Amino acid sequence: MPRPRARHRATHNISRALPLSLLREYVEAYGSAAGRMKAAGMDGVEILASHALLPAQFLNPNLNWRTDAYGGSLENRMRFLREIVASARDHVGSETVVGMRISADELQDGGNDPDEIMEVCRLLGNEGGLDYLNVIAGSMVGLSGGIHVVPPMNIEAGYLAPHAEAIKKLVPIPIFVAGRINQPQEAERILAAGQADMIGMTRAQIADPEMANKAREGRIDDIRACIACNQACIGHMQMGIGISCIQRPETGRELDYEAKPRVAAARTVVVAGGGPAGMKAAAVAAERGHRVILCEASKRLGGQALLAQELPGRAEFGGIVTNLAHEMDLHGVEVRLETEATLDLIKAEGADAVVVATGALPWRPAIEGEEDAHIVNAWQVLQGEANVGGRVVVADWRCDWIGLGIAERLARDGCKVTLAVNGYMPGQMIQMYVRDRWVGDLNKLGVEMIPYTRLFGADASSAYLQHTTSGEPIIIEDVDTIVTTMGHQAVAGLADALDDWDGEVLMAGDCLSPRTCEEAVLEGLKAGFEV
Repeated sequence: MPRPRARHRATHNISRALPLSLLREYVEAYGSAAGRMKAAGMDGVEILASHALLPAQFLNPNLNWRTDAYGGSLENRMRFLREIVASARDHVGSETVVGMRISADELQDGGNDPDEIMEVCRLLGNEGGLDYLNVIAGSMVGLSGGIHVVPPMNIEAGYLAPHAEAIKKLVPIPIFVAGRINQPQEAERILAAGQADMIGMTRAQIADPEMANKAREGRIDDIRACIACNQACIGHMQMGIGISCIQRPETGRELDYEAKPRVAAARTVVVAGGGPAGMKAAAVAAERGHRVILCEASKRLGGQALLAQELPGRAEFGGIVTNLAHEMDLHGVEVRLETEATLDLIKAEGADAVVVATGALPWRPAIEGEEDAHIVNAWQVLQGEANVGGRVVVADWRCDWIGLGIAERLARDGCKVTLAVNGYMPGQMIQMYVRDRWVGDLNKLGVEMIPYTRLFGADASSAYLQHTTSGEPIIIEDVDTIVTTMGHQAVAGLADALDDWDGEVLMAGDCLSPRTCEEAVLEGLKAGFEV
């Protein structure tokens, strides 16, 4: 059913009302930008027909209402883009590579018709002005398409290769493809299948700037693969701060942490805790020349990352464990599983320094009537320790990925789920593309989502919530189980026990203050430098 034209009115007016003189200024501006790039010594320039919204709007008949030579037929709607390509080419000459990035499918209600985009690519790719096409998906116009601008981890790797392949069959010029390609093996598969001629891998090289060199040298196991969490890369950019990577906090902080200077005198360092903070601290301290012993009380390395990977669509989060464990192995860290780092062990090893990275445990406030209710926490659900029944309320204080993930897990298990979040939306604290995709998935699964609520009471069959701003009660009845995702409480007993010890004590991660994996790995890096 066609959408009402009024919903696009503000955007329509932009393309409909722009005078020809201003259009010519836009065209000249694109060309001048290309010229400046060439003058700066760049070998190629790229026109962003998909994310530079104006060219995309001109192509879209739902947005382009012009009645002059720039509107109406596809030929007319392409005129603005063709003039931009011609202007760029005029400014840089024939010896500079000029390409165009275009969204094969905006995956957005009211977006450009994918069949028309195929025709646009066919025409432009055969006209001689472009040296390549760079195929992506999504659009910055709306939330649905925006998800695919930087696709999160629950989207299949290499999912846009078929789009690139379809366009490649229509044009004589090379085709690039980008979007959720994080490993050289995946890139090679797409190339070998003839689906594209070149691969775009942005986040992959933020996670490991040496990825291409390692692949060329056959060091595939040394590559730190991007897990598409979006937290410190596009998430940082959208917050207006420098981009980085939760697995590799050296990225964006190269002047301070890229080089790992060797220590003048090696020391014995005990790291207590094998979660992300402890693993990073151990790897960096060992790389700098210390003898490092990492003690993990459980049977496996990984800490809370092991729980994160159990959530639907989050299996790749376990990659951070694999990558950090490999980093420790490369630098000779001695890992002792099922071993608690105690004061006696520290003394027996003759340790000079201890990095405490003992993590945190689930926190739950006092809940009125809890003795009569069935209340469990997210960890118990993920570890298979809770029988939740058929009707569940997830009480999410943090508004992060845990509440969203638990709600999805239980809904896929067949439960009727209400996700009650303390903030103004589910996933408020996580990057928008990850959140928007997840909320959409929960909507499809029939999860009820209630913002502005806190859990204050319960009984055998009801959850008693309170609206966080009005103070009014919200009662949910016929409840079998309440699952709490209320944040965490630091486990810092070892740090307290070391108060009178003579050696150096550093703390990193959730034992210092429960937050996210990003802070844990960054603090592990800093501890490895300071020790």
